[in-house]
Amino acid sequence: IYSSDAEYEPGTVLKLGGNAEVTQTRSFNDTEVFGVVSTNPAYLMNSEADGVAVALTGRVPVMCQGRIKKGERIVSSNEPGKAKALGNNEYDMRSIIGRALHDKESFTDELVEVVVGVK
Repeated sequence: IYSSDAEYEPGTVLKLGGNAEVTQTRSFNDTEVFGVVSTNPAYLMNSEADGVAVALTGRVPVMCQGRIKKGERIVSSNEPGKAKALGNNEYDMRSIIGRALHDKESFTDELVEVVVGVK
């Protein structure tokens, strides 16, 4: 559990900062990416604390934009708290949220299961 500067929906991409411990990402390929708001944590540390459950590793639904191929690297997008496929862009390993576990064919924003922490 981490204190957040706002209430965030499951699947929101977060970074350290803001007026609390975490805030949503706001830029493409952000090297400050920290984790994703969890939907169903297997193990929840600091469970009595106020804030949001943040997945730092594991299988997690992530709110993604655009088409994604299974196995693609996922990074933050320019839309606050959302992610997208890295594509052929250059990157710093610190910006990788994880890898997509399935294809996403549509351009609409939707949850994609991602292995968070896998570079």
